[in-house]
Amino acid sequence: MAISRRHLLQSGAIAAVAPALGRLPVIETASAQSAAEPAWRHALSLFGDVKYPPDFKRFDYVNPDAPKGGVARLISLGTYDNFNIAVAGIKGNIAAASTQIYETLMSKSQDEIATEYGLLAEAAAHPDDFSWVIYRLRKEARWHDGKPVTPEDVIFSLETLKKLSPFYGSYYRHVVKAEKSGERDIRFTFDGPGNRELPTIVGEIPVLPKHWWEGTDDQGRKRDISQTTLEKPLGSGPYRIKDFVAGRSVVLERVKDYWGANLPVRIGQNNFDEMRFEYYRDNNVALEAFKADQADWIAENSAKQWATQYDFPAVIDKRVVKEEFPVNDSGRMQAFVFNTRRDQFRDARLRRAFNYAYDFEEMNKQLFYGQYKRIGSYFDGTELACSGVPQGLELQILETVRDKVPPEVFTTAYANPVGGNPENVRSNLREAMKLVKDAGFAVKERKLVDPSGRPVTVEILVESPSTERIALFYKPSLERLGVTASIRVVDAAQYENRTRTFDFDMIIDQWGESLSPGNEQREFWGSKAADAPGSRNTIGITNPAIDALIDKVIFATNRENLVAATRALDRVLLWNHYVVPQFTYPFSRYARWDRFSHAPLPKYARSGLPSLWWYDAGKADRIGKRS
Repeated sequence: MAISRRHLLQSGAIAAVAPALGRLPVIETASAQSAAEPAWRHALSLFGDVKYPPDFKRFDYVNPDAPKGGVARLISLGTYDNFNIAVAGIKGNIAAASTQIYETLMSKSQDEIATEYGLLAEAAAHPDDFSWVIYRLRKEARWHDGKPVTPEDVIFSLETLKKLSPFYGSYYRHVVKAEKSGERDIRFTFDGPGNRELPTIVGEIPVLPKHWWEGTDDQGRKRDISQTTLEKPLGSGPYRIKDFVAGRSVVLERVKDYWGANLPVRIGQNNFDEMRFEYYRDNNVALEAFKADQADWIAENSAKQWATQYDFPAVIDKRVVKEEFPVNDSGRMQAFVFNTRRDQFRDARLRRAFNYAYDFEEMNKQLFYGQYKRIGSYFDGTELACSGVPQGLELQILETVRDKVPPEVFTTAYANPVGGNPENVRSNLREAMKLVKDAGFAVKERKLVDPSGRPVTVEILVESPSTERIALFYKPSLERLGVTASIRVVDAAQYENRTRTFDFDMIIDQWGESLSPGNEQREFWGSKAADAPGSRNTIGITNPAIDALIDKVIFATNRENLVAATRALDRVLLWNHYVVPQFTYPFSRYARWDRFSHAPLPKYARSGLPSLWWYDAGKADRIGKRS
């Protein structure tokens, strides 16, 4: 299951269920109903039992008495020219606030793994083989114009997102049909049984208002959901867009008569009267604005800035609080990424040589104050990461693709080269030269040439000063290998266009991984996504062994099988050397002006911002008015 992202979806007889679908469902356990009639469930979980019972009042980690009010000023980097989430990633730059106004059928719990409770939907039912799912909408669910949320809205949303968005098109391609099956019921039919994630990720579909998108704007012009727009969109969530300055800011206001305010999944959350998103083109400028009290929070991704730039007076006198929140909800791969659609990168030995040329330890010391650790897995930071040599169930799974994977998969624990001193660097360079020579490359006049005699030239495409300095540090190492390397810095729009069409040699990319991976793995590494414009398979992987292992992950029948299959997938990805892994940090870094409070955060919440926090008037009075 994708995170944030990370990310959304996957994949008998209606007559047997139809009599029950006309009534308000009684939420029961599966054992309480007949085998012929799937249970109506108040929650769905990928594996195992759910924590909260049908009559639960709220999540344990919220403050039900959190005061409503105040303003939260948030920082967004970049710019935007679009509020239409249906074309996000293919047209224009979406405003981050746009996603805040829509709701999904289900809402994730932040103290459980892969568990969802009803939001727009009050219940769901699916058979034991996971071949379909039915969601029943709440009678009280309303759009901000007062009209009810309908099955037609849900069907319209799925069909539109699949058609217009490469991500949703790939993620939900196993949903072959969505149809109205009752007054408030939507039945989703999948392309086959056994894909246990599909019912839950269907619950993550952002639901859009069909009647609004098929209507006209204030000037009488018909709306077109296939195009970008800066018209304030209609939503159903706790916030709506109040005001904006195109490309610079968006203000959300809390909906005072929000229909779902008293739902168990909403109690104690969404406490600010306003959330203001200010856009900055550069992280350094954003930090200066934060120091000047022009923003309340800043997420700091730069180790250098975290170590050197947070010594201003407000930090010293405790008006600004620095805090690190543990990342327990996900892992990730961040790396220099090869475009394997380019001929020169099709040989894994050259790709591996690029890893030997990368001196992470020296980069960590010089650029990052020693704060980072090297990434050694596509699922780094989770129990899903492979280690040692394969054993047990993981080994059994790998045996099914033995003839299609590198032999090292079975014999050698994956490890990145270690630099950090001249001796290690020279040793790594010798190993790199051996690899490229074995692959038929040669050095002529101090330049690396491929077997046909063409020089190996590489352009690393980046979009920000922070990624540029990482690439610039790597460049001399590649040149010592004989590679002609250059760094190309482009703006966000050009970067989006070039990566969407795979017009690059190398980029820096990252993939967030949930604790229960599933159908998004096809979007990340699957062959069908390799040439789909805008897909997350930026590497261009077309590998039948990886496709087979992805299916093992998706169709895992229990947690043990899922973990073993994911470790097998991880190991094969690593030994194909598709990327040069970079670095990670097990915490999210935040600084904030001390005007806010929160209850103890759940294990998988990270910072819990902004939904679990509230404006604390007492703290605000102590540190003084905003600038």
